[in-house]
Amino acid sequence: MEKLKQSKVGHYVDKLAVPAEPGLSNGQLMLTNHDLKPVEPERRQWGPWNFVGFWVADSFNINTWMISSSMISGEEGISWWQSWLCVWIGYSIAGCFICLTGRIGATYHISFPVVSRSSFGIWGSLWPVFNRAAMACIWYGVQAWIGGQCVTLMLRSIWSSYNDLPNSFPSQSTNTRDYVSFFLFWFFSLPAIWFPVHQIRHLFTVKAYFAPAAGITFFIWAILKAHGLGPIVHQPGKATGSALGWAMVKGIMSSIANFATLIVNDPDFARFARKPKDALWSQLITIPVGFAVTSFIGIIVSSSSAVIYGGTPVWNPLDLLGRFLDGANSGERFGVFIISAAFALAQLGTNIAANSISAGTDMTALVPRYLNIRRGGYICAIVGLAMCPWNLLSSSNNFTTYLSAYSVFLSSIAGVMICDYFVVRKGYLQIRDLYSARPSGPYYFTFGFHWRGYTAYICGILINIVGFVGAIGRKVPAGATYVYNLNFFCGFIVASGTYYLLCRFSPIPATSDIWMEIGDEIRNPSVAYGVDADMEGTSKGSSNRMSKNDTLKSNAPKKEVISEIQSNLPLPDDPPAPSDWNSADSSKTSVGSGGVQSDVSYGGGSESGLRGPATSDSSLRTDGEQFGVNTSAPGKVGREGKDGLDGLPADAKKS
Repeated sequence: MEKLKQSKVGHYVDKLAVPAEPGLSNGQLMLTNHDLKPVEPERRQWGPWNFVGFWVADSFNINTWMISSSMISGEEGISWWQSWLCVWIGYSIAGCFICLTGRIGATYHISFPVVSRSSFGIWGSLWPVFNRAAMACIWYGVQAWIGGQCVTLMLRSIWSSYNDLPNSFPSQSTNTRDYVSFFLFWFFSLPAIWFPVHQIRHLFTVKAYFAPAAGITFFIWAILKAHGLGPIVHQPGKATGSALGWAMVKGIMSSIANFATLIVNDPDFARFARKPKDALWSQLITIPVGFAVTSFIGIIVSSSSAVIYGGTPVWNPLDLLGRFLDGANSGERFGVFIISAAFALAQLGTNIAANSISAGTDMTALVPRYLNIRRGGYICAIVGLAMCPWNLLSSSNNFTTYLSAYSVFLSSIAGVMICDYFVVRKGYLQIRDLYSARPSGPYYFTFGFHWRGYTAYICGILINIVGFVGAIGRKVPAGATYVYNLNFFCGFIVASGTYYLLCRFSPIPATSDIWMEIGDEIRNPSVAYGVDADMEGTSKGSSNRMSKNDTLKSNAPKKEVISEIQSNLPLPDDPPAPSDWNSADSSKTSVGSGGVQSDVSYGGGSESGLRGPATSDSSLRTDGEQFGVNTSAPGKVGREGKDGLDGLPADAKKS
């Protein structure tokens, strides 16, 4: 191994490695790098208006424009206002889920791959992360292909002869014109991947102004050309009775399913929030409003197209813009160019937000020694180009149906994550242990895999699996179809419910008995073994781990007990030496102050209780009652009383 390191190959391999914190073990090098660590205050630059701009920008895309088409058209279609109501309800529910997962990232400033370690295990989290990364790469190619169609309209607006570009492709799935447009969109998207996430917010701000303005222009233009709103707004729904109810349920579910990937990976963006509140109301309000407005514009423009050209409405806005170019004058061609450019920018923003950054973050977790978000984003783009998305989008296969249906299985991951954080752990996470590869860590579980999380995840999939098979064209029982109509809710409820019950009957370590979010204390923590946790951003540590065999004896007088507690606290000008940490390899018990993250907390003013890892056997007991650490799994850390002395023996109180 040493010879390999000293060879030229080893030299170049080391050159490819991304910068990492000094002192990390080989196991930790597989768990962390700069992009995976908690975001330090300097990079927490997303305020509430940045999140508003992000979601306004993301809402304006072709998928949202056409979201109502499948609800209105068809033999059992519903009316336009019923479909619009489904969009409002669906995206309002999606906004709630977004805020739940985003809360984790905004509080502890960690990304989805790190969050998933608490619920799936240090190594077990790699499977959900790989799932998300693979889907993001595939969707990147699909969205880039749609962006290429926008480029085709832009070039046709300038050179009408571009539409008749000679074809040299032998494949029937694409032609030279469409491939050139796709490649141009793909190529000019590459610079956007270069910028770090906390700076890419400016792209979404520009898109939030430009894209909706172009959409409103398209809206007015279509109404003027049709001299009215068209027949869709006067068309009654065809579905009645139970058929109407199920049609609306499917409409709501399709809106939520359209958001499934973003629900899971919202911590990737929310972690850059200045404070948790910045990622709450800005997302909760903007998501339903932005997507409902875009959907309404799509409904009215498509309705107007039925008057302009006769026949059935044209739901795809790019097809409608293509018709606008037929016989257009110079002013109309300029209008089509601007609107097409807005759609291209919309596709770029959506691809960066939902796919490139997500894939980059996930790949960083898969190979943190050599990949960061930027490198992962470029790998995602290369995969998107190499996968030949035109083959996947051909009418002869059901791959797009598969992609859309598959996304709802992310509800199982969301169910486990949300239940783990909000119900089981009550907001309490031990950040440094999320980067620990030691078997004694509270998130290591069994060989790094959390069997409770995986059991719940599989149960959430099984409830939908038969209906999923039906969604991609197989014949299945009607009952399975009805269950699948509620796909996201079924997967989420079954996964979260199963996880809660398993943790109830088989408790896990590092939990809290009361709500206990301590993300405010995180500044720039070191995750290396043997280095004091810098929770306040200074060289002075704020927690000091006790060794496994240390015991605070509660049968001593009060002054001696307090003196022994204080002796374990770090002095202001004398932080504990790294050797003190090394002696606490298997102990997860610490004495902290001021609410700073530690497994044992002392002080007054409130009640608190934490569950510490099973590996600790340090204890502070009084008259048979627990005051410090319960040595039985999963050890419980608690404190009661307003002066920190309740529970001491009577003679200790009097002394």
